[in-house]
Amino acid sequence: MRGIEALLEILAAARVRYIFGNPGSTELPLSDALAQDDRFQYILNLHELPLTAMADGYALASGELGVACVHICGGLGNAMGMLYNAWREGAPLLLLAGQQDRRFRIEEPALEGDMVSVARPWTKWAAEIGRVEDVATATRRAIQVALTPPTGPVFLSLPVDVQLEHAAALDLTPPHIPDRRVRPPVEALQEAARLLAQARNPAILAGSRVVEADAIANLAALAERLAAPVFSEMHTTHGRVPMPADHPLYAGSLPVWAPEIRQRLRDFDVILVVGMALLRQFIYRGAERPIPETARLIQLDNNPWELGKNYPVDVALLGDPQAGLAELAQHVAAIYPADQKEAAGRRRAAHASRRADEQAALLAEIAGQQDRRPMTPLTLMHALARALPPNAAVVAEAATTHNSVLERLGVLRDPTGHFAHRGWVLGWGLGCAIGVKLAWPERPVVALLGDGAALYGIQGLWTAAHHHIPVTFLIANNAQYKVLKSSAGVLSLTQVAHEDYRGMDLTDPTVDFVGLARAFGVEAQRVTEPDALCEQLAASMTRTEPLLLEAPIAR
Repeated sequence: MRGIEALLEILAAARVRYIFGNPGSTELPLSDALAQDDRFQYILNLHELPLTAMADGYALASGELGVACVHICGGLGNAMGMLYNAWREGAPLLLLAGQQDRRFRIEEPALEGDMVSVARPWTKWAAEIGRVEDVATATRRAIQVALTPPTGPVFLSLPVDVQLEHAAALDLTPPHIPDRRVRPPVEALQEAARLLAQARNPAILAGSRVVEADAIANLAALAERLAAPVFSEMHTTHGRVPMPADHPLYAGSLPVWAPEIRQRLRDFDVILVVGMALLRQFIYRGAERPIPETARLIQLDNNPWELGKNYPVDVALLGDPQAGLAELAQHVAAIYPADQKEAAGRRRAAHASRRADEQAALLAEIAGQQDRRPMTPLTLMHALARALPPNAAVVAEAATTHNSVLERLGVLRDPTGHFAHRGWVLGWGLGCAIGVKLAWPERPVVALLGDGAALYGIQGLWTAAHHHIPVTFLIANNAQYKVLKSSAGVLSLTQVAHEDYRGMDLTDPTVDFVGLARAFGVEAQRVTEPDALCEQLAASMTRTEPLLLEAPIAR
């Protein structure tokens, strides 16, 4: 068996179906092996950035290993931004790259270099395989490392001669992933339950790892027991929605800026943080601590690095979010004071009333903008909200347009179907949506993209057309880097008052996304009316081919 065949045997044993790639000379043995191996589908892309995002999206949606193969040092360089995103997300991604033949690397041949050192900072494990006898072991280890909590990306470098060399005997034992449902210690759970049961006004901050641990129902059950509002991470960094957006205790995203976060959390005396990075802020805005010092903190996570990382905690619970929340709810129920139940009922009613008022105010604001042209971001988001079926998945890379409107309207009733940035390297959303669709072929997938973000990964459209992957790409085109202009205002830069922005406008000429999409083989239309946009989006949910809709929005 050749080395490259051993790698494919281990990948097949790990139930890998797709290999996302762009081949080069050092990956030709892989291409040759795949030509006679029908266990895999090779998803071809024209650039390593969107193809790595595709593998990332597949891993996030399926919960299984995503595999991307790039071309030696240049391809790895192109993929590094998406590798950073996967590292921030904790996506179980295996990134492969061919390496030059070891027999002449001393000569420093074309594109040769130390890829392991490049990839190591943004991976759980990175290695170059030096012997054909080690291919199966290294691949098995990489898969196990990627899929064992805290999950994350790994990297393997494969010299050409190692790929082609034969080995008489190899250990092809499949990877084994340990059961992740490890509960925190009983004593710590009991102390956390005591604090929560005695809390006057508790709250929960929940992140993406709640969804990825299949703990949505467990989180909702505990929140209902405590009558505690549940906040997700700020919309600039929350990748997944931790509970149904129409739940009366879902309080939406935390504000973006530290002073507003502190204001929003000031009345809570005990805060449970579960499955999230506390906090991953966007821009520095003063030294005031966003988490009030008066709040007692409990933190539950399967990643020990996150526990007490930025803010001291009263109780740290290291364990699986699903198992930890389930047992924590049992402990709370066993000691919950009878006199707290009436107070909890009042809190529950107050949170539900506040949520209803916020939704009514948002709908009134949307109604007041319906006649503006170009459409406002709120108008566009309302059109999308009206068009989405219950099982749709939305991949969002349009922060100043998205603005958590789908959650605020209660549209995302299935929290699994939401994917947004956690790494903030642009170009991720278009490729990610393709990977999500391959993981969930039965669910409609919409990629909501800002114009600037879309241009970083636009080559992914060719893959959607070539492989007939029916994603709906919605481009919210305001012809600018709007998030940078907003950030410039936060930083109080001198020319903001004069609206003198350098390098932030995508005009003269404006980008023709309809023409771009058609050039890549994707049907495309420009839509300027919200009702027409809603109709087009709704019709696209049952398509069998990709579609791009460009919607000009107000600047």
